[in-house]
Amino acid sequence: MITDRRRFLAATGVAFGGLLIGGQARATTGPMAQGSPVGPLRPDPEGVLDLPQGFSYRVISRLGDAMSDGGTVPDRADGMGCFDLGAGKLALVRNHELQPQHDGGEIPDGPAFDRIDHGVSLPGGTTTLVLDAATLEVEREYRSLAGTIRNCAGGITPWNSWLTCEENTTTMDQAGGRLSQDHGWIFEIPAAAPGLVEPRPLTAMGRFNHEAACVDPRSGIVYLTEDREDSVLYRFIPNAPGELHRGGKLQAMALFMDGITDTRNWNGANMAVGQTARASWIDMDIVEAPDDDLRHRAAARGAALIARGEGIWMGDGEMYLTATSGGAANEGQIFRLRPGRGDADAFSLFYESPAEAEYSFGDNIVVGPNGHLVVCEDSYKDHVENHLRGITPTGEAYALALLNMQTELAGACFSPDGRTMFVNAYSPTMTLAITGPWPT
Repeated sequence: MITDRRRFLAATGVAFGGLLIGGQARATTGPMAQGSPVGPLRPDPEGVLDLPQGFSYRVISRLGDAMSDGGTVPDRADGMGCFDLGAGKLALVRNHELQPQHDGGEIPDGPAFDRIDHGVSLPGGTTTLVLDAATLEVEREYRSLAGTIRNCAGGITPWNSWLTCEENTTTMDQAGGRLSQDHGWIFEIPAAAPGLVEPRPLTAMGRFNHEAACVDPRSGIVYLTEDREDSVLYRFIPNAPGELHRGGKLQAMALFMDGITDTRNWNGANMAVGQTARASWIDMDIVEAPDDDLRHRAAARGAALIARGEGIWMGDGEMYLTATSGGAANEGQIFRLRPGRGDADAFSLFYESPAEAEYSFGDNIVVGPNGHLVVCEDSYKDHVENHLRGITPTGEAYALALLNMQTELAGACFSPDGRTMFVNAYSPTMTLAITGPWPT
């Protein structure tokens, strides 16, 4: 998320595509000329979120609500993950993309990564909601990370934690002495943490304009996106899978064997939809990057450029990521990476938007086990309304929901039983729980 105003699926065995309509699953192969597989959107009487027939939502948290730690719900809710805590409880860990000048509300006493003028905690961080899995009632809500800047997206891990990413690279020098830490890091939040965690930046994962992360459960490798117009795709190979604090190796993706150094398609088709290239990986050094130049050094060594890498999600043996401003129309692309062995990874352009009316500025992304993607749009053009967009396995886009607020949808994720989708309205913060006739 480039602008100050802007700004996944923790599901087990749930598919978003092929939703039930009239008791039967509607085919999604071929073009969408016959309509959306979920049917048309219906106007919301409350003027918040239009949904298909049979779907409904409830607001479970909103800006200013009192939290159980004495604070209030902060603004700018972004990336989010859902976790099974056992004993009939769920946890939602939710990012807040707040900068030092923003009002973060009351922050309880406790550990914080950084403080303004060494006093008040920086407002960015995460909040955690503990829900009754059956009723979706919020039982507790509290700050779980404090003292960071612009916690944008992130990702869930197979070991039940949330990786929250700073989309900011402010240094102590740039802050004129008002801060005591450099920023641009990833932090790990255990889903079951009962309050503020001790912040520990995962510095070996690189310092850059972080966006999102996902973990390949087979290897423990973490894939990382960067929200810049000239970004690259990174991966982090941990020294010990599941123990990211023990360090590892950071690499950037190159498409050497196919000669592609630019996937953005801004000046002609460097990659065609459906084209697959063979990915290899470049070892990066000086990953703490005091000059915020990781992407430049990677590109100089042949790493492939990506137009604002944002949402990323690991499905069953393949990973999808969004390039928010990529494509000839500058409206967005979706790429797919199929990790292989060694340098045999396959990277392909899965979808490219032809026009803003079909898909505009896709950001957070999730994928269901049947291959349908769900993307949160993140456009702040005055005439564009942000949707949840579904993408079929054949690359056809359809509208799943429409937000009737001048802000974005973010952090879409599912309850582990697949019955409820949670999603945020970014600002003013509103967290919604959506239910409907999707298969369990």
